[in-house]
Amino acid sequence: MQYAQIVLPLNLKGSFTYKVPEELMPMIQPGMRVLVPFGGKKIYTGIVFELHDNAPESFVAKEVISILDDKSILPKEQINFWNWLSEYYLCGLGEIYRFAFPSSLKLESETYLKLKPNITVDFENLDVNEMYLIQALEVRQLINLTDIEAFIPKKEIIKTINSLIDLQYIEIDEKIAEKYKAKEVAYVKISDEVLGNQNLTDILLKLNKAPKQKDLFLAILEKQTEHPDVAIKKSELFEDGYFGSSHFKALADKGLVEQYHMQKDRIESYDGEIEELEELSELQKEAKTEIDEAFEEGKNVLLHGVTSSGKTHIYLEKIEECIQEGKNVLFLLPEISLTKQITQRLEKKYGRQLGFYHQKLTDFERVEVWRKIRQNDIKILIGTRNALFLPFQDLGLVIVDEEHDSAYRPREASPYFNAKDAAMVLGNLYGAGVILGSATPSVESYYNARKDKIKYVFLNERFGNVNLPEYELINFKEAQESKKVSGNFSLHLIDEIKKTLDEKNQVIVLHNRRGYANVVECETCGYVNYCSNCDVVMTYHKAANEMKCHYCGQRASKPRTCPKCHSENLNERGVGVEQIHEEVSKIFPDSEVDRMDVDSMRKKFAYEKLYEKIEEGETDIVVGTQMISKGLDFDHIELVAIPKADSLLYVQDFRAEERAYQLITQVSGRAGRVSGKGKILIQTYNPEHSVFQLIKMNNPAKIYKYILTERQKFHYPPFTKLIMIELKHRKEDKVNRASQFLGSVLRKYLPEECVLGPERAQIARLNNLYQFQIMLKLPRGKKYDEFKKMVLLSLNEFDEITAYQSIKKDIFVDF
Repeated sequence: MQYAQIVLPLNLKGSFTYKVPEELMPMIQPGMRVLVPFGGKKIYTGIVFELHDNAPESFVAKEVISILDDKSILPKEQINFWNWLSEYYLCGLGEIYRFAFPSSLKLESETYLKLKPNITVDFENLDVNEMYLIQALEVRQLINLTDIEAFIPKKEIIKTINSLIDLQYIEIDEKIAEKYKAKEVAYVKISDEVLGNQNLTDILLKLNKAPKQKDLFLAILEKQTEHPDVAIKKSELFEDGYFGSSHFKALADKGLVEQYHMQKDRIESYDGEIEELEELSELQKEAKTEIDEAFEEGKNVLLHGVTSSGKTHIYLEKIEECIQEGKNVLFLLPEISLTKQITQRLEKKYGRQLGFYHQKLTDFERVEVWRKIRQNDIKILIGTRNALFLPFQDLGLVIVDEEHDSAYRPREASPYFNAKDAAMVLGNLYGAGVILGSATPSVESYYNARKDKIKYVFLNERFGNVNLPEYELINFKEAQESKKVSGNFSLHLIDEIKKTLDEKNQVIVLHNRRGYANVVECETCGYVNYCSNCDVVMTYHKAANEMKCHYCGQRASKPRTCPKCHSENLNERGVGVEQIHEEVSKIFPDSEVDRMDVDSMRKKFAYEKLYEKIEEGETDIVVGTQMISKGLDFDHIELVAIPKADSLLYVQDFRAEERAYQLITQVSGRAGRVSGKGKILIQTYNPEHSVFQLIKMNNPAKIYKYILTERQKFHYPPFTKLIMIELKHRKEDKVNRASQFLGSVLRKYLPEECVLGPERAQIARLNNLYQFQIMLKLPRGKKYDEFKKMVLLSLNEFDEITAYQSIKKDIFVDF
């Protein structure tokens, strides 16, 4: 007997044991997709993770129904990668499967009804609904439950089906349908018979009575004669509206033209000119040599290069070497939409060998990329964190650009993992070198590099010896006291912006807060608008004239009077990016001021259009959130203004200072990239704050030393390992009891000082779920592995309590 451990796309722990039928034994392999029954009549697509001959003792294993692939779809490196992710991040293999695979590769059964063979139906004893269903089945043979809703009321469907099953007229059938469909494009040509045998003059004479048919025939003939190797798209013939489909049909009916279909990729490949790489500077050559030496020693690399130092150029050289060796490259980016320039450079160099994979692709487009990677047609893959799960054949290099970016470890959707750390593990499994690149590396990466766990390579000069930007701190408190302010801007800041604009240069204004105002408050009674789903105040968005919750997305119209005391004395409190944009537009009425934030970039191609405006010099000032710190590489941006810098620091997060430093440094890197005369103005109430002073010194080593000292003092990463357990439920008392119980179980296995909480989350209710958190501060090294086993033991003990099975549990490791 042979058995298979199979992972199903369900939020359940581990894998499931199935028996392999004798006829499938010669074909089945780990990494293949198989159809298996699960539960009642459901059928799922599972992934074979392991084959063995150990029969389960406590149950009779169901059999594998069939194999879907002729060879493994998931390489052994990916199987090992999934196992590591599941073990390290305490998440289920099913969660990983659901995240990793395009939906169209996860076939699921759909319940169909059909008539039993050789039956005679007694229609006189059927009610109206039963009669409708029988008649529909006689016509269509198979009908799914969704289709039945068209002619039977929803509440009557189950009753009708059960009745007909009892009468033994119908039966349930589970049909499997592959969701993916190849895209087909219609092409046209003159019929071979017409070109070969008939006199074209006679044909044209016959078409004189139908001038549009004649013109269409001649148009097709001309295209086919001039470019015999180029297929003619049918859609191109109707673009200008002169010809219609009826004209083509008439020609086809006469046997003069033919229509045929060809499969076409949904993602257009680059088909332009291929460019050669520029030569590296001496400093870049030294950095590349250090990377080469590190790879020879089997070490990964942290490439720490100041903004505009040419890290991308080094990436391109390493990619070229990897391609020459016949290996694949994975280039990870935090957000695909903000990387236009790098993708253009890679397209111009590698053309059709380049592929993209990210969440904005449709499911069918993802399937096409998946298959091209599996067939080794794509050599270089640019993608976001879900690209880690593609079935690479021979991965030789992994690049994680902007490795510090929080988009690599989002907390919005499971499985929760850090793509940067996962990339290093994946590289190790494939034997590939990994480069982590950033102008502001994460504290953990910097610490590991300084401890020689990974190689540290530092580029401390901008490309072409261009000077780094100059920082200036503006004391906003003093400006207010001396009445040298206009709204949220000091007069000095306004003068500097004006001076830059007069020199025909561009300005960036950073304010990392969405909306117009944080809150709309009643001055009479103090009432504020809370979200009905979450314990947060709704933000006022003036552009849409509505209140929005930035957590659950709920919207409400802005109140005209106080809902509580009916006063009209409502005031807006707090400053959002919309308000900053409005102020800048009023201060500089003759300048073109654009806004870049999530809300203004929602429309299709909005980012690309703004990008083009900046490039063409049609925009003078760009006001935006952290979005403007990424992907903008333009010659004429000379000034970056941060009018409310304190808002970056005073956040309840132990990473606040690190993130403030990263954001300010990243956005400052947009200025003076060509001229070397970039200037950064940081307006603050507290210019003596250590972070601002250290940023002004432009010395990364000192700021990392400061942050590491603070982290060590309070036992935060990288000196400890953190695990956050978050429990959620609609009933506050229930989730409170559950969290108290889990806390007591954890304290049974772990030292008291390692378990913090449980406490209400910073936002106590989110999406109508009450949240309680338990933070675990665990030592690094061997003890961490031992303690983590105790954590797993505690979680299993918690899961065994029936009363708490409805509690939603999220686990964030290294958050």
